[in-house]
Amino acid sequence: MKLVVLDRDGVINFDSADYIKNVSEWIPIPGSIEAIAALSQAGFEVVIATNQAGLARGLFGVDELECMHDKLRGLVEARQGRVGAIFYCPHGPEDGCDCRKPGTGLLDAIEREYGCSLSGCCFIGDSMKDVLAARRKGCRPVLVRTGNGSATEAQLDVDGDCDVAVFDDLAAAARALVNGFW
Repeated sequence: MKLVVLDRDGVINFDSADYIKNVSEWIPIPGSIEAIAALSQAGFEVVIATNQAGLARGLFGVDELECMHDKLRGLVEARQGRVGAIFYCPHGPEDGCDCRKPGTGLLDAIEREYGCSLSGCCFIGDSMKDVLAARRKGCRPVLVRTGNGSATEAQLDVDGDCDVAVFDDLAAAARALVNGFW
């Protein structure tokens, strides 16, 4: 199975320092929905792994989160694509859970759900937490410059972080994957 893991905020949709709290605030980054559809049509199982500390902080509830995810799925399906599953960490950074990235709990859950290893699969994110989680699980870290990606790229050590592929956005990363970049 060809599986690709995506972060959500800053990769698929615009991010906000004030959190994305409801479906009207959930706005896709141009080209991201089409990118997911293209990955799906090319035979990739697209799975999302996202930290959602706004739940722990009481900024929104599970119902609001599910509405955002329903919107995402609906937009992708309208373009003949599919999101396989969405895994989220509901904890805050101070909770000390293992599912919050850069921990690997979400990735472990994906492996259990799909009955496969994520070793070698691409994990596309915009933060150092995504890069670290990918590395810890043996995934191929891919960074997009949207969201926090440009700031994260500036943190990468050219010699020590040569395993991180960097693209302008999810659309560019998806094109590379579909065209056999890896």
